[in-house]
Amino acid sequence: MECEFPTVNSNMDEVKEIFNDVKTIAVLGLSPDESKDSNRVATYLQSVGYKIVPVYPKGETILGEKVYNSLKEIPFPVDMVDIFRKPKALDMIADACIERGDVKVFWAQKGIVNNEAAQKARDAGVKVVQNQCTMVDHKSLFKA
Repeated sequence: MECEFPTVNSNMDEVKEIFNDVKTIAVLGLSPDESKDSNRVATYLQSVGYKIVPVYPKGETILGEKVYNSLKEIPFPVDMVDIFRKPKALDMIADACIERGDVKVFWAQKGIVNNEAAQKARDAGVKVVQNQCTMVDHKSLFKA
């Protein structure tokens, strides 16, 4: 697998602003398995007050929230997508975020970088964070 260095990214001041502005986070690839990073991160974000929307191909509920099979299926506004998927999936995810029109933040988790998708999202007015963990950054910025 080829690794990319994130050339499209927000700085920590912008990240802090993101956390202050965001209310609803769709977690793409949110596993029901409590030992998985996606579950631990989403559990943390939920515990500090964010509305978590699980996006996963199977299951009824995760973390007490209804599971959606795709970003397109979510029938209410989403402020941020927190992505736990392979880098090649980010092109399709960026397109889905842009198509929705309500996503303000495109966040690719630690180890996930796709500069082409990130630039596409940024060009559409969406804030971008790549190769960073929402839980780690939130704890660091807010000492939670």
